Amino acid sequence: MNDILKAIRERRSIRKFKSEMPKKEDLEQIAEAGLYAANGMGRQSAIIVAVTNREWRDKLSVANCSFGPWEESYDPFYGAPVVFAVLADPEVPTCVCDGSLVLGNMMLAAQSLGLGSIWIHRAKEEFETAEWKDFLKSLGVEGNYVGIGHCAVGYIDGEVPEAAARKANRLFWAD
Repeated sequence: MNDILKAIRERRSIRKFKSEMPKKEDLEQIAEAGLYAANGMGRQSAIIVAVTNREWRDKLSVANCSFGPWEESYDPFYGAPVVFAVLADPEVPTCVCDGSLVLGNMMLAAQSLGLGSIWIHRAKEEFETAEWKDFLKSLGVEGNYVGIGHCAVGYIDGEVPEAAARKANRLFWAD
């Protein structure tokens, strides 16, 4: 089995991370994998915001948590030290698909580098708020963007979960 197929089969959603920051070069490779994701008509509508600053990461966690059913102290990023926020231009008809492919590529890249990852929702709600729009502006992000999702990344703390059995009757051939 080649390395790509191996990463696809072995990647799992990780729900417990070590606080140790991954190597910058690994994070750069993960982001680059996202930037090379397939996208509608080559428009490259998705952008990535790599949140490695602990203060901003924790603020993002609180914001994300506020859109879910959890106590305020809950960390929806499961302790991951890095959160890649993926956004896309809502004027592009394929923006959600484009951003989803970015997230998928990044999760597979993390797996290939020995890091864990998980896709976390509620980026749409976060980046609709004035606070997070201002955050984007402070980074030099111009234009209108919709949040697609987050890719939380870090070293796995504990055992990798077993794969769930694949459901039957999900593949149909039209030979």
